[in-house]
Amino acid sequence: MEEADHSASRSFPLDTWLHNGSSIMVAGEAEVSMRVVLLLLWHGLSLFPTDLSQAGSSQHLSILEVVIPLKVTNRGRGAKTPVCLSYSLQFGGWRHIVHMKAKKLLVSRHLPVFTYMDQHALQQDQPFVPDDCYYHGYVEGVPESLVALSTCCGGFRGTLHINDLTYEIEPIRHSTTFEHVVYTVNTNETQFPSMRCGLTKKQTAHQQLEFEKAEKSTLKQNSTDNWWTHSWFLELAVVIDHNFFIYSQSNFSRVQEDVFLVVNIVDSIYQQLGTYVILIGTEIWNHGNVFPMVNIEQVLEDFSQWKQISLSQLQDDAAHIFIKNSLIIVLGIDYVAGICHLPIDCGINNFQGDPWSLFAITLAHELGHTLGMQHDEEVCLCGQGGCIMNAVRVPAERFTNCSYADFTKTTLNQGSCLHSPPSPGEVFMLKHCGNSVVEGEEECDCGSIKQCEQDPCCLLNCALRPGAACAFGLCCQDCKFMPSGELCRHQVNECDLPEWCNGTSHQCPEDGYVQDGIPCSDSAYCYQKRCNNHDEQCREIFGEGAQSASQNLAIKKINSQGSHFGHCGVNGTTYLKCNTSDIFCGRVQCENVGDIPHLRDHSALRHSHIN
Repeated sequence: MEEADHSASRSFPLDTWLHNGSSIMVAGEAEVSMRVVLLLLWHGLSLFPTDLSQAGSSQHLSILEVVIPLKVTNRGRGAKTPVCLSYSLQFGGWRHIVHMKAKKLLVSRHLPVFTYMDQHALQQDQPFVPDDCYYHGYVEGVPESLVALSTCCGGFRGTLHINDLTYEIEPIRHSTTFEHVVYTVNTNETQFPSMRCGLTKKQTAHQQLEFEKAEKSTLKQNSTDNWWTHSWFLELAVVIDHNFFIYSQSNFSRVQEDVFLVVNIVDSIYQQLGTYVILIGTEIWNHGNVFPMVNIEQVLEDFSQWKQISLSQLQDDAAHIFIKNSLIIVLGIDYVAGICHLPIDCGINNFQGDPWSLFAITLAHELGHTLGMQHDEEVCLCGQGGCIMNAVRVPAERFTNCSYADFTKTTLNQGSCLHSPPSPGEVFMLKHCGNSVVEGEEECDCGSIKQCEQDPCCLLNCALRPGAACAFGLCCQDCKFMPSGELCRHQVNECDLPEWCNGTSHQCPEDGYVQDGIPCSDSAYCYQKRCNNHDEQCREIFGEGAQSASQNLAIKKINSQGSHFGHCGVNGTTYLKCNTSDIFCGRVQCENVGDIPHLRDHSALRHSHIN
């Protein structure tokens, strides 16, 4: 929700800030602004908590405001748990209500960070990874808004995309009143030179030829059992070049924090594709670059060869290097559709001292190339002023219809390495008491403080109250186990079986059902708890009047095609044709359809005329 704010705004045009060592001078007429700045200096506060004070960042910043985020108390039913936060932020002349949810940022359980010793020997560390401070969300009342923030540093740090404008927020160091700075990211091409991706159509055509040569021998042989999944898991390795490391004041912790921030934003962007971006490791070139950084095409080739040998300890799906090179005038370059193919599953991202939200767009763009996306053309639309795969970088958060098509084609044809999430022992899912999910050693989890106050069985620390045997489950009633023989799950149909409590557990026994193939209803058969009657299926989908296709010939003709709309299963990436004996085991074919229902995502209908 946005509300107009006509009060005095504590905002400062960034071009009025002059930096000279530790001194800050302000040229302006607004007395209230001068007072704010002098007050901050008097108390020794810094308006630039991390990299905002560096000249490279300020070129893209236009308006700076000081804000104090105010927590919004959840009202009424459905009170959110601590995993969900709502804050009011007043900037840009409006009051914005931001709703955020703790995200399952996926990183390696023991995230490896590789650095080099003085003798250039490689060493591995496993730094502490905060597990409960990354959030994503939206701005109330603003469709297509995107919020990606972290609270790891004691305040909010990250990006907010609102109505085609991008803002960054960072906490003010040592502030006793939770003050933050919010600034607008400016990419006005009349003020700054256009920043472009380095990939050209000529390079794309050349890559395609090389790709076809290597296709048979280098495709990763991952299981394709779940290739039709709607979730994808991209395990990303990040390499930091020496100039990037120097820019971060040779501070390993700062490098890691910035990498986390960028990956957090990119992961939020890729949610629209059902894709989790998982950071599985980093390598920092703290003693100099491994190879020269002069020509970006040569850098890409050198990096692809280096990573195949020297980064083999990380089992990644894609590896991207963050470089900082002002002599290279493009933002990055990548092998198109290199995902799951060694050694071309990699890309280059050139950091120019940009705001982190813009650099995250660079990474999202180059990863898009890795996943098969081409640059957007005029026919490509995303519903916003700027789109991720635009050849010229602009603040953006959405992929176009063209990008969706390229992504789908690539992942279905060759994205086998993206199908399965890493094993639980290899990654760390953010877990904590208070998220209403019982995890680890928790006996229960009642959620928020308010919810726990009303819970008779569970305490705020996720332990059972004294005298309670249970707090949840189908066989838990009034904090006690239900008696043995008590029905806990009813029989839902003739293919299902009922379940009863055993008197010693809060859980109902595993759901069971009759053996597949048992006859049911009128000439139908049980399969996985359901009586698969084609007429009933048609009515459930299309409403009363719809029924199974009356002509067996129609069903046979369609299901024997072995296509998306008629098949009897999948083998790898190939649809299987139905044999005559099991033609009714394929896709259901309906007739007498009057109304087309509202379809779920990833659903499709086909209308066929059978002669």
